[in-house]
Amino acid sequence: MTKSELIEALAKAEGITLKAAEVAVNVSFASMEQALVRSDRLEIRGFGSFKVKNYEGYKGRNPKTGALIEVSSKKLPFFKVGKELKERVNDAESSDVKISVK
Repeated sequence: MTKSELIEALAKAEGITLKAAEVAVNVSFASMEQALVRSDRLEIRGFGSFKVKNYEGYKGRNPKTGALIEVSSKKLPFFKVGKELKERVNDAESSDVKISVK
């Protein structure tokens, strides 16, 4: 699903304009992004949680030349799927059930 498809689905489900749905989706994503930039944990019950993981720098090798390189430390967002979503995905896969929004 793309962002555009999400906007269309929201507009259709809630009976609102595409513009209003786009604003809602953009505000949601921007709020999530801001929380992660602040290194806050973000939890969406029944879906999963996001957090920022810190990775230390290390010495690596260029796979093409074999030369040693210094890989700097970095932060990356990490998603952990929630139990309910995991169960829904597995149930839908085994029984061809269409997942609906509650």
